Amino acid sequence: MILTTTPTVQGREIKDYHGVVVGEAILGANLFKDIFASIRDIVGGRSAAYEQELAKAREIAFAELKERAREAGGNAVVGIDLDYEVVGPNGGMLMVSVSGTAVTLG
Repeated sequence: MILTTTPTVQGREIKDYHGVVVGEAILGANLFKDIFASIRDIVGGRSAAYEQELAKAREIAFAELKERAREAGGNAVVGIDLDYEVVGPNGGMLMVSVSGTAVTLG
């Protein structure tokens, strides 16, 4: 399945539009990861724990987006928008939301 942030796919015609599809993932960062991430941030290093959680959430959200596009009858998603948010009490959860338009490419 082709996924793109652009409204079209170069060299391919959009034959049919199937509507907006969304994939979402919300993951909690556990206490130990938070502690170690804080330590890494203090010493100027990268926060691998948060990077791993974000990557995991992004993978889940994109997998859900593709599944919703297939269910709608599409073979591609165009106009994708990716959004990251911190939610929950004390910002303890990470949310990734991916949306776009499911289409059938010719």
